[in-house]
Amino acid sequence: MRCLVTGGAGFIGSHLVELLINEGHQVVALDNLSSGRLKNLRVVSSHPSFRFHESDIRNPSECKVAFDSVDWVFHLAGLADIVPSIEMPEQYFNTNVTGTFNVLQLAKEAGAKRFLYAASSSSYGIPDTYPTNEASSINPQYPYALTKYMGEELVIHWSEVYKIPSISLRLFNVYGTRSRTTGTYGAVFGVFLAQKLNNKPYTVVGDGTQTRDFTYVTDVANAFYSAAKSDISGEVMNVGSGNHYSVNRLIELLGGEIEFIPKRPGEPDCTFADIAKIKELLNWIPKITLEEGVSKLLESIDDWRDAPVWNRCSIEKATKTWFDYLT
Repeated sequence: MRCLVTGGAGFIGSHLVELLINEGHQVVALDNLSSGRLKNLRVVSSHPSFRFHESDIRNPSECKVAFDSVDWVFHLAGLADIVPSIEMPEQYFNTNVTGTFNVLQLAKEAGAKRFLYAASSSSYGIPDTYPTNEASSINPQYPYALTKYMGEELVIHWSEVYKIPSISLRLFNVYGTRSRTTGTYGAVFGVFLAQKLNNKPYTVVGDGTQTRDFTYVTDVANAFYSAAKSDISGEVMNVGSGNHYSVNRLIELLGGEIEFIPKRPGEPDCTFADIAKIKELLNWIPKITLEEGVSKLLESIDDWRDAPVWNRCSIEKATKTWFDYLT
């Protein structure tokens, strides 16, 4: 198949590109390189079936050529992180909502056979039940979560009205190699790995007993590939690890000292995906345990050598907006 991966130089996107190339497909990675990195694609950069196209999904005219004769569109491009979405909601709307609209329109015009969307489990907000299934209430707590859900609504609507076979995958706490090492305060693994490299204490939010459905990136890439190969359309599915783990357990695996910092508003005490639906419909199952995933990260820990080293004071400053608006 001729595949297009938006956000293809990013964390998840680059792993998906590599998988598709290894499976014999032709792949175009589209990325504006605002957070994606060309070095994420070095394994496939010289492959004859690979092409990179630098453009921004907010500007459909410059993206159009990348959609020529495309069969499968994997839409992973978008803005992440909580605090910047509170501070810059217009930018998040333009990228995650209007950008998704642009990608859908280009896919429709190109006659794409499949459309796969990277949705976010943050759309559930603070769930009432665990494990959380796809029928659970939607309750976004901040603009990032809202805009990702609005993008999902566009995808499902375009599937129904314009008959673009589509699946939306709600991703839970994805981690792994190539995750972002620069930028705003965000994902726990990037924070902790930089702290470990610099022999600093891990800044644990609350008491560390909160649990997260840490899902390894190659399992997520395989979920997208399984969705693309299927003949299912118009469905939303969770992608999780099949388990949930405390932050304290993560610290045990990493090893080191802890500094506790205040719990933040709008964050659930638990994220835990019910993955029965994707198991049944796509025959997909996660394969990488937390212990295996952390081991892989520690083997590549030097990738976080230049990442910012966060501490209590810098985190307090970076998350001030979070507390101001969500408390």
